[in-house]
Amino acid sequence: MHGADTDGRVVAAACTIAIDDLPDGLIVTDRYGCVVAVNRAAARLTGVAMERSVGRHMNDIFPFRDHDGRDWWKALDPEGGLPSRSRVPERPLHLPGGQELYVAARLVREPERGGEVERVAITLRDGGARARLERSRADLVSTVAHELRSPLTSVKGFTATLLAKWTRFTDEQKRVMLETVNNDADRVTRLITELLDVSRIESGRLEVRRQVVDVPARVRRLIAGRVAAGEPEDRYRLIVGDHLPEMWLDQDKIDQILGNLVENAVRHGRGTVTIEIESVGWGVAVSVRDEGEGIEPELAPRVFRQFWRGGNSRRRGGTGLGLFIVKGLVEAHGGTIAVQRAPEGGAEFRFTVPTGTPDFASV
Repeated sequence: MHGADTDGRVVAAACTIAIDDLPDGLIVTDRYGCVVAVNRAAARLTGVAMERSVGRHMNDIFPFRDHDGRDWWKALDPEGGLPSRSRVPERPLHLPGGQELYVAARLVREPERGGEVERVAITLRDGGARARLERSRADLVSTVAHELRSPLTSVKGFTATLLAKWTRFTDEQKRVMLETVNNDADRVTRLITELLDVSRIESGRLEVRRQVVDVPARVRRLIAGRVAAGEPEDRYRLIVGDHLPEMWLDQDKIDQILGNLVENAVRHGRGTVTIEIESVGWGVAVSVRDEGEGIEPELAPRVFRQFWRGGNSRRRGGTGLGLFIVKGLVEAHGGTIAVQRAPEGGAEFRFTVPTGTPDFASV
């Protein structure tokens, strides 16, 4: 037998679950719409205190309406409809105060198949959180469209020109145009890689394949590559602490973390970019800092969000996904990352990853 007692607990056979432990809002009514129980999450989402709710009718205390102003409870009609009806799909509704909530319902019948409705369990989710997620997805689509348009236009333009007028160009002109096409194709590939990383991070499907990684050697390799591409060698400084422990990490992902942080320091900072690697109590800490303007303390919580671009970074390019990906990759290793003002006045990104034996790393 199921029921709800006066202490706001839902009783199911021999198991008693406190409804205040549920992450979503929950309202339980009888078949007539009289409120039997309300949890704290529902009170918080609706702004209606629990003690004001129990014993009152839904339409008196929770008069949900759809976007056309229709009465949700009346349309729900627990006593009517097919006897097989048990679930009402989630939909956006609002209360007179204006707050939007996503509301779903389950009609609990006795007996379960074809019986009369004994009570209605109504779940509530924050509409604001859903709206923010939808805006984030819209921003992602807009960013992708914007970032893809320029390189694809270039690739199409140069390819069409070469096909139409191949014999009119010198070998040097052809080489310049093909190099441009190649660089723009690389740009599209990087964007697609970033989008795949974002998808894996958000879905929790990011895999970490651990092996022994020499982090200082990976940093030296990264710096050598940037110097070979034409950057001045004295732009970079590497500081390596003593007695670094053995590190079991995903080499490709560590390369990506280091590459994104160094690229961020070069693009948005000034002066020398310093990479410092040191042993800490439970792992290894890596700091990447520049000598630029830095990041204001009130902006620090935002830098790891999708599409965050500080200062004039729009002019300097980038999708605004790099630091979001860095945070996801660090956390996939069981580590943490933060940003603060560097001693030289610029920004300092510091991430820490735990060390462990092969057995630990494979868990």
